[in-house]
Amino acid sequence: MNILLAAINAKYIHSNLAVYSLRAYARKYIEETEIAEYTINQPIDEILMDIYTHGPDILCFSCYLWNISYVEQLIREIPKVLPDTKIWLGGPEVSYNAGEMLSEYPGLTGIICGEGEETFLELMDYYHTGTDLSEIRGLVYRNSDGSITETQTRPVLDLSTVPFVYEHIEDFRNRIIYYESSRGCPFSCSYCLSSIDKCLRFRNLDLVKRELQFFIDHEVPQVKFVDRTFNCRHDHAMAVWKYIKDHDRGITNFHFEIAADLLNEEEIALIRSMRPGLIQLEIGIQSANSETISEIKRKMDLGKVECTVAQIRENRNVHQHLDLIAGLPYEDYGSFEESFDRVYAMRPDQLQLGFLKVLKGSMMHEKTQEYDLVYQERPPYEVLSTKWLSYAGVIRLKKIEEMVEVYYNSGQFRNTMEHAEKEFSGAFAMYSSLADYYEKNNLFCVSHSRIARYEILFHFLKEHIETYSDGFEDCRRPASRSAEDSQQSAAESEESRMAEYTAWLTLDLYLRDNVRNRPSFLPENKVSSDEAAVFYKTEEEERRYLKNYAGYDRRQMRKMTHLERLFGRMLLFDYRERDPLSGDAKVYKIEERTVGNEFS
Repeated sequence: MNILLAAINAKYIHSNLAVYSLRAYARKYIEETEIAEYTINQPIDEILMDIYTHGPDILCFSCYLWNISYVEQLIREIPKVLPDTKIWLGGPEVSYNAGEMLSEYPGLTGIICGEGEETFLELMDYYHTGTDLSEIRGLVYRNSDGSITETQTRPVLDLSTVPFVYEHIEDFRNRIIYYESSRGCPFSCSYCLSSIDKCLRFRNLDLVKRELQFFIDHEVPQVKFVDRTFNCRHDHAMAVWKYIKDHDRGITNFHFEIAADLLNEEEIALIRSMRPGLIQLEIGIQSANSETISEIKRKMDLGKVECTVAQIRENRNVHQHLDLIAGLPYEDYGSFEESFDRVYAMRPDQLQLGFLKVLKGSMMHEKTQEYDLVYQERPPYEVLSTKWLSYAGVIRLKKIEEMVEVYYNSGQFRNTMEHAEKEFSGAFAMYSSLADYYEKNNLFCVSHSRIARYEILFHFLKEHIETYSDGFEDCRRPASRSAEDSQQSAAESEESRMAEYTAWLTLDLYLRDNVRNRPSFLPENKVSSDEAAVFYKTEEEERRYLKNYAGYDRRQMRKMTHLERLFGRMLLFDYRERDPLSGDAKVYKIEERTVGNEFS
C-alpha cells in the first residue's frame, strides 16, 4: 500500500513536524509511507502533478491557516485524476469544522480531529486489516451511503511515546528544525485554539536531553521549540536551558515562546549567563490595555514583563521578539497607539505588529456579534473591523506595520530611528508620519533597494525638520531676538540636525555592509586615500586592531574593512567580526597613540 503524507509549508526553509511525527509513530508502516513537502509559492498544478506521480492509495494532508486554501483546491482536483485514492485531512484548521468540510468536498474520505499520532496508526491498521472504522476515536468520515459519522474524542497522548523524527538529519539541511517538549497550554486566551486543550503534558526530560544533544552534535543552526508557553513549568524550563548552556558548541540557536512575567530570578540569571545568540525569546504581549487583557482572558503582569525584558536586554546576549495584536476587544486606534509606544519603549530586537485572526473553534469566534467583529471569510480570517476599530484604522495600521518592518525590524536603521524618535511625540507618531510620507510620495507597493530606503529616510527627516523647525524656534526664541536672527538660527539648527542624522545614517549603512556605491545624499568620506594608505600600512606591521587578519596584506584588509570619519573621529568597520544578535560589523575608534576600543 502506498501512503503519502503531504505538507504545504509557508517557505522552503520550514519543515512540517506533524507529518514526520505521524510516520514515526506508525513505524510498522514506515516502509509504505512517504512524505512530500511543498510550499505555498509553488503552482497548484505543480503540486497536483507531483502527487499524481506518487500514485498514493491513501493521501493525508496536514492543514493550517497558511495552506488550507491550497489544500481545498487540491482536494477538488485530485479525485479527478486519482479517483481511487482515499483522501484524509488533519490539523488545527479542519478539526473544528470537519462535518462542514466533508459536506463541501465530496472527494474527501475523512478527517482526523485533534492529536493525530494514535488515530493515524489505527487508521492505517484499518486499511491493512479491515478493523471497524467506527471504533477508531478522533475521526469524522463519510460512509458508503454518503452519511457522516463522528467517533468519540480521543484521550490525549503521552508525549514521550512519540519517536524522535530527526535521525536522518541530512534530510533537513538548510531548514528550520521544529521540536516540542510539551503540548497544551495553561492559559485561556480567547483568540487562540491552544486554549481549548487544557491538558498540558511534558516529554520525558531524559528523552529531551538526548534529542537536544543530537541537534548540538550535528551542529543544527536553529531549533524552534513549538511549546505554546515553554516556561510554564519552572523545573522543566531550567533543566532544558541549563542543558543547552552546559553543552553548547557555539553553533546551534534555540528559539522559545515564553511568558516573560513567569520568569523567576533563577531563570533570568541563567538566561543572562548564556552565550550571545544561544537562545532567542518570543514574548506575546498583545496589548497594554488592561481592559483588553482581561476581556481576552489573558493573564499577564505587564509591569513585570517590562522589568524582565529590561533585565535580559541589559546583557545584550538574547534576541527578544515581542508581539502585539491589533483588532482585540476594547482596543481602539488610540489605545493601540498607547500599547505600541509602551512595548516599543522596551526596545525589543523585533516588534511584530500582527492582526487578529478569528479562528474557527476559538472563544473569539463565538463573540463576533458581541464585538461587531468583521473578518475575512478566507484564511487567515483576519480582522477587518470591530466595535472599537474601523476598517480605515486597520488599513492605517497595516501601513504603519510595513514601516516598522522596514525601519525597525530589519535592524538596518537602528541608530537613526533611535535618534529620530526625539523629533516626534512618540514612536508610533514617528512611524505614522513616515507612513504618511510614503503615501504622499507614492512609495508604497514599490520594490525599493536598501540604498533607496536610506535615501527615503533622509528626505523624510529633512522635510520633517524643515516643516517643524520654525515652530520649535518660536518656542525657544528670546523676546529680544530679531526675526532675522531667528531665521538664521533656525536655518543653522536645521543644518546641524540634518548633519547629525546624516552621520547616523552613514553609521547604520556601513554597520551592515562595506557599500562601494556610496549614496548621493551622504557627504564624501573624509578619510582621504593617503590617510587610509598610512593606516593599513601601519596595521599590516602592528596589528593593533585587525588581530584576526593574519595572512592578509594591507590591500586585502582595505577591501575587507571600511574607514569612515564620523562624529569627529575615525571609525574602522570590521566585517569579519559581527555582533551575534544584530549582525552589525564590529567598530573600532581609531585614536592616535592609543589602543583601539570597540565602539558602541
